[in-house]
Amino acid sequence: MFCVFWRRSGAHRGVCTRQPGARRGVCTRQPEVRVRFAPSPTGFLHLGGLRTALYNYLFAKQRRGTFILRIEDTDRDRLVPGAADAIEDMLEWAGIPPDESSRRGGNYGPYVQSERLHLYSQAASSLLHTGHAYYCFCTNQRLELLKREAQRSGHAPRYDNRCRHLGQEQVQQKLASGVPPVVRFRLASGADPLQDLVFGWTRHEVASVEGDPVILKADGFPTYHLASVVDDHHMRISHVLRGSEWLISSAKHLQLFRALAWSPPAYAHLPLMLNPDGSKLSKRNGHTLIQSLREKGVLPESLLDLVTHAGSGFSSNRIGRRLDELILEFNISKITTHSALLDLDKLNEFNRVHLQRRIEDQHVCVELQDELRQRLLHTHGSDISDHTVLEPQYIHRVLQLRKGHICSLRELLDQSYSYLWIRPRVSSQRLKDESAEAADIAAAVIQLVGAGGLFSSTERLNRELKLMASRLNTKYSSVMRVLRLALSAQQKGPSVAEMMLSLGEQEVCVRLQKALEL
Repeated sequence: MFCVFWRRSGAHRGVCTRQPGARRGVCTRQPEVRVRFAPSPTGFLHLGGLRTALYNYLFAKQRRGTFILRIEDTDRDRLVPGAADAIEDMLEWAGIPPDESSRRGGNYGPYVQSERLHLYSQAASSLLHTGHAYYCFCTNQRLELLKREAQRSGHAPRYDNRCRHLGQEQVQQKLASGVPPVVRFRLASGADPLQDLVFGWTRHEVASVEGDPVILKADGFPTYHLASVVDDHHMRISHVLRGSEWLISSAKHLQLFRALAWSPPAYAHLPLMLNPDGSKLSKRNGHTLIQSLREKGVLPESLLDLVTHAGSGFSSNRIGRRLDELILEFNISKITTHSALLDLDKLNEFNRVHLQRRIEDQHVCVELQDELRQRLLHTHGSDISDHTVLEPQYIHRVLQLRKGHICSLRELLDQSYSYLWIRPRVSSQRLKDESAEAADIAAAVIQLVGAGGLFSSTERLNRELKLMASRLNTKYSSVMRVLRLALSAQQKGPSVAEMMLSLGEQEVCVRLQKALEL
């Protein structure tokens, strides 16, 4: 049985389900979960924003709810061109796309605040009509003087509520004279208690420490306080999960909801995300921008795993959790008030684990092979003489042997791995400088490889090479140095056995033969 109920003032739609075994006509009402991620496009998505979006996504998906992307672009002076689209692009790349957004549509749009100005104007007019708001005609110069005077006296700057006391006739005269006003909300004394889902019961007597806030600017654009309240109401947001920096502002928002006779959503304020030394995570730091991390080869599941591992909200932490596991294990009651410490130095470890998981997934590995092939053509294209290295089976073999060792595909493009794709030029003289027995070693290995069956595993290969060294009456270490130099022209890297398995029998023989001839 399903039925629909409405909270007062049409606030939130809910779904009522009859529980198994319940008496006829008895149902348990649960409000429809609708959450929103509401970034300002004054910059690109960073790790702190991704964490907020992710927790909203997890909360919604765990409750079969709706995850909404709302762009709060009312700060017109600081807008960054292309940022709004880039934010949604990054959410999609991270695997947590919104259910409703400007791009995807929905029943509660527009999803960009600059396209909803009529709603804010209506709300401001309603507050003016009921006396909960008033016109303010104070100039910027006067407000700046108030700010400087407060700073000189060691107090926090605050508006002195001067225009709150203007009479109706004075207001009409100023409006008639063409003085552009702003609309301020009349803060009430006292404080409504807020039961935050993370911080518990809180109370903030905002009127005692702040002046009446501007809610509608002279250009018709709202401030955050009015816009977020109006949008949360009209979009029927049931829960607001946002950063703890907004916890104090919730007192203003609750007063606005009450003044407009609307029911507020439930609030959950997420603790700040900090650097390991306790310093604030900079939004302008390129190291925390999702686009930059993506370009460096970081996998989206690694970022989701890292930001949840850094904070709370789960019974336990472990590296390697997939998104479906995060949804299943997320518990909002487990979020603590302690700051989340984000250690980016651990990102390689997370990426290594998730890249290995991708390589081991047969279908995903095919995609990785194609991606690596494209990267190889772009990076080494003109230097690749034997295009066998671009064939799927060769790339697949390399990935399987290197899984668990590399943190990203980009590593395989580094100089240290160039031997996999480009034949090195190593002269016989250089091999002789490494060992006087170099020619005998190379010839013996060619003969050994030709016998077949050697390349079944690194263990088998190492065992046969040791036996060969014994037959030649030469040191095993000398054999390894000669082979490493002939095959890669490098002094270090993966084990020689792994190098040989990666290159394959034919290529190993070709390289050893060429080294003997040069």
